[in-house]
Amino acid sequence: MDSKQFRVLIYHCFLMKKNTVQAQQWLKKCYGDSAPSKTTICRWYAEFKLGRTDTEDAERSGRPNEVVTSETIKKVHQIVFENRKLKLREIADTLKISYGSVYAILHQHLFMRKLLSKWVPRLLTVDQKRQRVVDSERCLELFRRNKPDFLRRYVTMDETWIHHYTPESKRSSAEWTAVGEKRPKRPKTQMWAGKVMASVFWDTHGVLYIDYLEKGKTINSEHYIGQLMRLKKEIGEKRLQMKKKKVLFHQDNAPCHKSLATMAKLHELGFELLPHPPYSPDLAPSDYYLFADLKKKKKKKKKKKKKKKNTARKEILFKRGSHRRNERLFRGQR
Repeated sequence: MDSKQFRVLIYHCFLMKKNTVQAQQWLKKCYGDSAPSKTTICRWYAEFKLGRTDTEDAERSGRPNEVVTSETIKKVHQIVFENRKLKLREIADTLKISYGSVYAILHQHLFMRKLLSKWVPRLLTVDQKRQRVVDSERCLELFRRNKPDFLRRYVTMDETWIHHYTPESKRSSAEWTAVGEKRPKRPKTQMWAGKVMASVFWDTHGVLYIDYLEKGKTINSEHYIGQLMRLKKEIGEKRLQMKKKKVLFHQDNAPCHKSLATMAKLHELGFELLPHPPYSPDLAPSDYYLFADLKKKKKKKKKKKKKKKNTARKEILFKRGSHRRNERLFRGQR
């Protein structure tokens, strides 16, 4: 409890006709070491006896605030609206006031804060924003109509780069440092680092299959159609309950996904294509749900394999060393 709350309790004891000793004993019993001292209780009892009824701090005489006025606040507000990227020092120089006054006006009076801009792949037009709403409402309508059936039939896919060497993230590279020590360094991922393109097809039960692109090739309509044919085969083998049901297939708007040949193949396979709004990677489930965990597991598996190889190598060296030591001992005995 803070001091203001304790003052209310002291006033309560005063109205209950308790003396200062009784008030101190009661507060000590209820709140232990955090209870106010007897000097504080006596001082507030004296104030209440003089007729005081409020427990707020009295106003203190100080230097009047001549800068932070309603007129100055309006000027700062107008300057910020004209150019939101101005620095506090520039606003202070323009109005001929102190840096601290500008800081107080923006944070305490206008309740404003300066935030970094968020990266987006593309600034959407009004029509594209409306299309996002229409497509999202259509998918939500299918989901609400029959949730278990929708989740059972839903299949999605996306592509991602998987590096042969995945450096640690900014968060995982954090270290405890003492005062005066230098900040730990983390190297940037090199452009020539080995990587492979992985196309992941999955549903609510797990990953159906992953297709790794061969080096020197690109994903075109022909390659993607081959992936769809394999997807149909994998669904028939791994999802027996889907043999007589139509697949709700979701993909992004990549050129190879939207070509005429691909659309014809999807229709031939009996897939019902769910809409995906233009320039909306934030609505792809793979990006915000699957790929991060998938890459972490790949990284852990690599570490385990290396550890096993190192252990096997140590065992071989140890056996060789023990065999040589036995030969030396045998020669010495002879």
